[in-house]
Amino acid sequence: MTTFVDRVELHVAAGNGGHGCASVHREKFKPLGGPDGGNGGRGGDVVFVVDPDVTTLLDYHHSPHRKATNGRPGEGGHRSGQDGKSLVLPVPEGTVVLDRSGEVLADMVGAGTTFVAGQGGRGGLGNAALASARRKAPGFALLGEPGEERGVVLELKTVADVALVGYPSAGKSSLISVLSAAKPKIADYPFTTLVPNLGVVTAGATVYTIADVPGLIPGASEGKGLGLEFLRHVERCSVLVHVLDCATLETDRDPLSDLDVIESELSRYGGLDDRPRVVVLNKTDIPEGKDLADLVRAEIEARGLPVLEVSAVSRQGLKELSYALARLVDEARAARPAPEATRIVIRPKAVDDSGFTVTRLDEGMFRVRGEKPERWVRQTDFNNDEAVGYLADRLARLGVEEELFKAGAREGDGVAIGAEDDAVVFDWEPTMISGAEMLGRRGEDQRFDAPRPAAQRRRDREAERADEDAALGEYEGFDPFE
Repeated sequence: MTTFVDRVELHVAAGNGGHGCASVHREKFKPLGGPDGGNGGRGGDVVFVVDPDVTTLLDYHHSPHRKATNGRPGEGGHRSGQDGKSLVLPVPEGTVVLDRSGEVLADMVGAGTTFVAGQGGRGGLGNAALASARRKAPGFALLGEPGEERGVVLELKTVADVALVGYPSAGKSSLISVLSAAKPKIADYPFTTLVPNLGVVTAGATVYTIADVPGLIPGASEGKGLGLEFLRHVERCSVLVHVLDCATLETDRDPLSDLDVIESELSRYGGLDDRPRVVVLNKTDIPEGKDLADLVRAEIEARGLPVLEVSAVSRQGLKELSYALARLVDEARAARPAPEATRIVIRPKAVDDSGFTVTRLDEGMFRVRGEKPERWVRQTDFNNDEAVGYLADRLARLGVEEELFKAGAREGDGVAIGAEDDAVVFDWEPTMISGAEMLGRRGEDQRFDAPRPAAQRRRDREAERADEDAALGEYEGFDPFE
C-alpha cells in the first residue's frame, strides 16, 4: 500500500455566497413596514497551511476533491446569513502549489505559512441594504457569488540541508541510519529506498537535516528509474554528497564512472551547479573497497572535490564526515541573505481607472470585461425585472453606456458582459440609463414593458440571414442533371 505521495492533482472549490433576502416587515397595523431582508453569508475559503506534523500528500491522493461550505442565505427581520467555514488543508513543509499549466502559485516553506487557493463567494445584499431615497422598498435582492474553483498540483520538495545522492545500493540508507536516528529500510537489492528519508544530525553546535534520496541511474533526469520522481527533493538542499560504492559487484561500474553519471543527471535536471559537493567513498571496510578507494581518490581530488572514506558497518570516518558537512552547512547558512520582514504593499487604483473595458467584436456585437460589471451580472436575478433594471442603472452610473457610445454601439446591438464561456448577452437599449423614477409594483420595472423596436429589428435581420444561408445551401446542393 502506498504510504508516501509527493505529487497530487487536486480540485478545490470555495463555498458559494448566500443569497440576499427580499422581505417586507409586516405586523399588526403595519402591513408595509419597510424592507427587512438580510444579507447572505460569505462562502468559505480553501486555505493551504504548512503543518510540521504532516510529511506526505497521501490524504489528497485518496480524496482529490475538496470543497468549503457555502454561506447561508439571509432572512427577514434583518437577519444575515451565517458565513461558510473555511476549509484548511494541512500540507508538509516544502510543498509547491502550481496551477494546471505548471505556473508556481505558492512555495510553502516555514511552519504556519498559508496560501488561499480559492476565495469564497460574496454574499448577496438583502433588500434592506439596497433601499435608498429613490428606491424605498426594493422588491429584489442580490444573489450570492459562486466560490472560486480551480485545479492545482501539489509537489513536495524535501526541505533538508544535505542530500545523499548516488546509485541504488550505494549505501545511502546505511549512512543516514548511523549518522542520525532515522530508520530507513535497508536491503541488498536495488531500489530498496522508495521514498526520501530525513534524519537530524548533531555535530558540535550545529544541527542539520540530511536526506536520503532514492537511487539514481542513467537517464534519471528523463524519467528512468525513480529519478525524475525524486530529483525534486534535491532542489532545496544546500550540500550534495555523492555516495560512491567501492565494493560494487557489477563489473561495468566503478566510482569514477558512477560520479560522472550522477553529475551528468544532476546537470541535465538543472539548477544544482552552485551547490557544494562532497564525495564519500563508501564500504572501505572491505579490503577490495579500500584498495579501489586508494586508486580513485587522487583523481577525484584533482577535480577539486573533497573526498572522505567511510564505512557504515565499521563506522570508520563517520565523525569526520558529520563535522565536514556541518562546516559546509554553516557556510551555506551564513551566505543566505537575511530574511526580510513581510511588507504590506498597497496599490491604489488610478483615479481615472474605470475598472472595465469595451471591445468591439464584429458588426453589431460588443464585449464588456471588468471586475465590477461581471460581479454585478453574477449577482443579478434575471427572473426579476426590477433586479435587471437595477443592474442597468449600476452599469450606467459606472460609465458603460458612455463607453459603448464611444465605441460606436447603436440601439439594438448585442452587448456581452463577461468571458466567452459564461458571458451574458443583452440587446442594448441606450434609453435605459435611469429608472428608479419609473418603478412600478415591487419586482417590476416599467421600462421592460415598453416595445423595443431596435431589438425586434435585430432579430429580424438574424432571421433573414438564416433564411439566406438555408437557401444558399439548397442551391449549392442542386443538380440540374438529376
